[in-house]
Amino acid sequence: MTETTTNTESATPAKSRRRTVAKVLGVSALTLGIAAVGGYVWLDQTSDVRNQGVAECTDVTPDGGTAADLQGVCATLTELNASWARGDADAYGAVFTENGTYTTFAGTHYDGRRDITESHRALFNGFLKGSKLADSYLGIRFFGADTAIVTTRGDRYDDERPSELSKTATFTMVREQDGQWRIAAFQNTQRKTVMERISFLFEPDTKPEAER
Repeated sequence: MTETTTNTESATPAKSRRRTVAKVLGVSALTLGIAAVGGYVWLDQTSDVRNQGVAECTDVTPDGGTAADLQGVCATLTELNASWARGDADAYGAVFTENGTYTTFAGTHYDGRRDITESHRALFNGFLKGSKLADSYLGIRFFGADTAIVTTRGDRYDDERPSELSKTATFTMVREQDGQWRIAAFQNTQRKTVMERISFLFEPDTKPEAER
């Protein structure tokens, strides 16, 4: 009887210690989790952009080119957005050159007008149906008489235009023999706000001059 009682008494403190350790570890893990979430939210909310660009393409002060060149480039980009809003894949594809390329923020690469048109036909009839594009213009640079690089911020939306545009896009545009400006290459990049903020905190010199 005495031996049984002793074994029971010695086991009870051991179980109690294990429970205490488990509770401490649980609380510590929870605290770290909350801190990590809080840190992520703080990084995300403090990663703002100063260089928002301008709302209207024709308000950009281009680097090179003529007023007519600017009007031509902007007319093409206006039709790009309008055809998206209409869900018109053929008109959307028509603003690209026959051998144009299109790289999405997910890394999907389309090669040629037909590829771009048919993929967007599926998108406009699927989960992008009824959506619209929002843009702001960061810059337009002309190289020679028939080539332009346009950089924008952008996003898509269904009902309410987003206040912050989450993607940055680059359009390489060329004037073809019929005088029309078309998109020869399109590259879209999703902005990673937290990664960007971490980079700027630990390596301040990586911040673009316009954001300092």
